[in-house]
Amino acid sequence: VQLVESGGGLVQPGGSLTLSCATSGFTFSSYAMSWYRQAPGKERELVAVIPRAGGSGPIYYADSVKGRFTIARVNAKNTVYLQMNSLKPEDTAVYYCNAQRSGSWVFGSWGQGTQVIVSS
Repeated sequence: VQLVESGGGLVQPGGSLTLSCATSGFTFSSYAMSWYRQAPGKERELVAVIPRAGGSGPIYYADSVKGRFTIARVNAKNTVYLQMNSLKPEDTAVYYCNAQRSGSWVFGSWGQGTQVIVSS
């Protein structure tokens, strides 16, 4: 399994970024997919979850990002995205993707993540 996150960077408060996670080694369309983030000195936090292809569950967003972030997937590309708008300094973290099942991540081997820094 490979999870390759990209798209992070330095952005000013109020700005936008789109993160991508290219995956391989598993049947992407069969899994719900998630984005997590980890800020310095803090535990990894679930940010958003999108159901598997054809799944009936709702899209989940953490309260802290609801209305600002949008998760999406393109099954033909085995890729999941996170559109982040109205970024705040507290969004600064390393962002990771993973498959999601039963309220937790599936793959113990995480990607390298992509760093997002929100600062003026």
